[in-house]
Amino acid sequence: METELSIGALAERAGVAPSALRYYEAEGLITSRRTSGNQRRYKRETLRRVSFIKVAQRVGLSLGEIREALASLPDNRTPTQEDWARLSKAWRPRLDEQIRLIERLRERLDGCIGCGCLSLSACKLLNPDDHAGEHGAGPRYLIGEDDE
Repeated sequence: METELSIGALAERAGVAPSALRYYEAEGLITSRRTSGNQRRYKRETLRRVSFIKVAQRVGLSLGEIREALASLPDNRTPTQEDWARLSKAWRPRLDEQIRLIERLRERLDGCIGCGCLSLSACKLLNPDDHAGEHGAGPRYLIGEDDE
């Protein structure tokens, strides 16, 4: 088994575009070495690191949060099972809030989101006199602390 992967091999194995790998590298999330022909070569364990990035993005974490998590690992290495358990535990409150937001969105998708625009006929029923606007900008009933 080869210890290094070309960008194409890593992209295919990880299920991402080569451009994504170049972007992750530019963002400092992964590293490669260059051959004498200036081709990228990635250590095989980079596959796990890219998988970690994909999963973290899938659950809604920003690249900044992912970068911070990866930087917390000794020697900038690939996360182990113990690392993943520690990192995912730290993310639990954020993910729980994201789940609550998605549930609120699902339950209220057919009604007012509390934007205060009064442009929809339903707003006269769900947001009379633009009370949602008194609590701040944006979709207050979804992202705000105030309920309808």
